[in-house]
Amino acid sequence: MLSKTLIVFSFFSFFVCSVYAQRQTVTVEGIVLEKSTKIPLPGATLLIEETRKGYVSDESGRFKFSIEKGNYTLLTSFVGYQSARTKLSASNNQKLEIVLADNTALEEVVVTARAKDANITNLSMGVERLSMNEIKKMPALMGEVDVIKAVQLLPGVQSTSEGSSGFSVRGGSPDQNLILLDNTTIYNASHLMGFFSVFNNDVVSDLELYKGDIPLKHGGRLSSLLDVKTIDDMPEKFSATGGIGLILSRLVLQGKAGNKTSWMVGGRRSYADLFLKLSSDEDMKGMTLYFYDLNAKMTHRISPRDNISLNMYYGQDNFGTKLSGFKYGNMAGSLSWSHSYSESLYSRIGLNISNYDYFLTSDVEGAKMTWESTINDIMLRADYTYNNDGFLNLSFGGTSTLHSFTPGTVKSEDYGQFKIDNSYALESALYASNEQSLTDKLSVKYGLRWSVFQNVGKGTVFTYDNNYEQTDSTFYKSGKIYNTYHSLEPRVGVVYKLTDYSSVKASYAHNTQYIQLANSSSSSSPLDVWFLSGPNIKPQKVDMFSAGYFHNLDNNTYETSVELYYKSLSNVIDFADHADLILNKHLEAEVRTGKGKAYGAEFMVRKNKGRLNGFVNYTLSRAERTIAEINKGKTYLSPYDKTNSVNIVLNYELSRKVTLSGLWVYATGTPTTFPSGRFGIDGEYFPVYSGRNEYRKPDYHRLDLSCTYVPNPDSKKKWKSEWSFSIYNAYGRKNPYMITFDQEADTGIPYAESVYLFNLVPSITYNFKF
Repeated sequence: MLSKTLIVFSFFSFFVCSVYAQRQTVTVEGIVLEKSTKIPLPGATLLIEETRKGYVSDESGRFKFSIEKGNYTLLTSFVGYQSARTKLSASNNQKLEIVLADNTALEEVVVTARAKDANITNLSMGVERLSMNEIKKMPALMGEVDVIKAVQLLPGVQSTSEGSSGFSVRGGSPDQNLILLDNTTIYNASHLMGFFSVFNNDVVSDLELYKGDIPLKHGGRLSSLLDVKTIDDMPEKFSATGGIGLILSRLVLQGKAGNKTSWMVGGRRSYADLFLKLSSDEDMKGMTLYFYDLNAKMTHRISPRDNISLNMYYGQDNFGTKLSGFKYGNMAGSLSWSHSYSESLYSRIGLNISNYDYFLTSDVEGAKMTWESTINDIMLRADYTYNNDGFLNLSFGGTSTLHSFTPGTVKSEDYGQFKIDNSYALESALYASNEQSLTDKLSVKYGLRWSVFQNVGKGTVFTYDNNYEQTDSTFYKSGKIYNTYHSLEPRVGVVYKLTDYSSVKASYAHNTQYIQLANSSSSSSPLDVWFLSGPNIKPQKVDMFSAGYFHNLDNNTYETSVELYYKSLSNVIDFADHADLILNKHLEAEVRTGKGKAYGAEFMVRKNKGRLNGFVNYTLSRAERTIAEINKGKTYLSPYDKTNSVNIVLNYELSRKVTLSGLWVYATGTPTTFPSGRFGIDGEYFPVYSGRNEYRKPDYHRLDLSCTYVPNPDSKKKWKSEWSFSIYNAYGRKNPYMITFDQEADTGIPYAESVYLFNLVPSITYNFKF
C-alpha cells in the first residue's frame, strides 16, 4: 500500500513540476527562408547565444522550441548564406520569419538539407545529402547535370552500367531502392535508355539518400530511399530558369497568383531525333529518339494553419525504327493537405497516384505486333508530428497502397491476343517513432513499423511441385483476399557526441520488401517486369547493422567519416539459369530464393568551404548469395558486388567568372558468367558456362572535366547567365558496356566482343535565369 502511495505521489509531483515549468516558458516557432526567392531552407542552424542551446529547421524550413521567459539573441546560419541575428523578447508565445541573404555574387538558389554539423548530430546512419549547388558544379554527360548521376558518386552507391540511371546501394539490386518524387513512387527513373534521369535539376529543391536506415514513415524496400522534393515556396515575382544544350533544352517558370497561391511549371525536351533527320542514311532518317517531361506544382494557403499542395509529373520516352519501336513513361501526382492543430501537433494527409507503362511495337514482314504493360499505384497516407520542447519528437501515421500490375498484353494480327493476368495487392502500414536527447551528449531514436501485404483477386494461383512444374491452380474472384503477409519492422539509432566536432553512431533496421523486378544476367530485354509476393514467393527481408565515427575539422570546414555495415538477407531472389522472364505466366516457377549477405566499409572526406571544395570517398565491400538451386548450392557473388570503389569530385574557383570542376571514378568490374569451354556435336559447337558470376568484367574508370564561365558576375540586371563546357571521359577510356561471345562459322573457334558506349564526349550548355 505504501509503495502504491509513493508511486502516485511521484507522478503527482512530476505533473505539478511540469505544469509549473510550462508556465515559466514560452514557445517560439517560425520558418527560415531564402531572402530573394522565399524558398524554405531545411537544415538551417539556430543558436540561442545566451544559453548556447541549438536547433535545426526541419525539411520545410520550420523550427519550434521552448525557452524560459527573458531576452535573448537568436543566431541563424546556413551554408552559403549570411548569418542573421534576431532579438527575442520572450514574454509570450511568438512566431518568426527569418530570411537569409545569399553571400554569393550570383543570385542562384542554393538548397541543402545539411547543417554545418549535421553529420555529427544527425541520428540517422548512412544518410547522404547533396545540395543542388554541388550537383550543378559537377561535370556531366552531354552537358546536363543529373541528380542520379550525382547520387552514384556517393560512398556505397554504384552505377549498374555505363551511363545508366540504375544504381545499387550497398550491394543491393536496383529494385531494392525506393525512389520518391514528392512522396510518389517512381518505378523507372531513367530517360533516353538511362543516360538521363526523370529529375529536372531546375525544379528539384532537396534530395536525401538513406542507405538502409530508412525513416519509418517509408518502407517496402530493402536497400535505400532516394527522397526527391521539388521547389516548395515560389518567388514573390515571376521568374524563369532554363538552359540550352547540345542534346536537350529546359525551361522552368515560377510565379504567384494573388497573395496565397504560388505555381511552378517546368519542362524538358531532347532533340537527338532532329539531328538524325540530317543523316544521309535513310534508316537513320526514319529513326525516332527523344524524351520529354513536364513538372507542375501549385500551393495554396487556405488559412494560417492550412496549406494544400498539388504536384504533377509526366514524362515519356520514344525510340523507334521503321521495323520496331518502344516507348515508356511515368506519371506521378500528389495532393496533400498540411494542418497545424497546435504549436506542438502538425499533420500532412495526402493522396498519391503513380503510373508506369511501356509499349512495344514491331512490324517485320507485315506481321504487326504490339505489347503493352502498366503499373498503377494509389496511395493514401497520413503523417503526424508532435514536438514537446525537444524531449519528444514523435512521428506517427499510416499508409495504404493499392497495387495494380498488368504484366503484359500482346496483340498480333496473325495470332490474336495473348494476355498475362493482372495482379492486385493491398500494402498497408502503421508506424510510430521518436527522437530524443537523453543528455547533452547522448541522443536516441527508436520506432516500429507494422506492414501488411494482401494479395487480392481476381487472379489465378498456380501450385508447383519440387521440380517447379505446375500441378494445380486455384481461381479467386474479384476482391477476394487470398494471401496475407505481415511484418514488424523495428528501427533504432543512437549518437554519442565525443566533442563538439566528433561523434560515434550506431543503428539497426529491419526492412521488408513485397514487390520486385524480374531481371537476370541472361536477359537482355530493356523492359521492366515487376511482380508481387504471393503464396509461392515470400517477401524479401533484411537485418542491417551500421556503426560509424564522424569527425569535423577546422570549424566544420572538413567532414570526415568512417561507416561500417553488415546486411543479412532472407528470401533473397534470383532466377534459374536461362530463365524465361518475358511474357511468362509461370514467372514464379523461374524464381529461386535463399540467403544473402553484404558488408563493407565506407570512408569519406568532404571540404565544404573555400575556393577549393569537393569530396573524396572510398568503399570496400562484398555482396554474396547462397541459393540451393543455383551454382550447385555454392555461395556466389551478387551481380552488384564491386570490391573497391573510389570517387573524387573537386571544384576550384579560379576567379569570380571561372570555376573549374573535375571528377574521377574507379570501380572493380562487376561479376559475370562467361563460357569456360565448349563441346561439339556433328560439327556444331556449344558453350560450357562457368559457375554463376565466377568472372569479372574489366575494372571501370573515367575522368570528367568541366568549366563554368559567368560573363557578368556583378551585374545588377535581372537576366543572369552562364556557360558550361564539359568533357565526359576525358582520356577516352573504353569501358565495356556489354561483352558477348560468338564463334567462327567454319572452325567453331570462340571469340569475345566488347561493346563500349562512350569515348571522349565534349559538350556545351547555356544556362539562364531572370
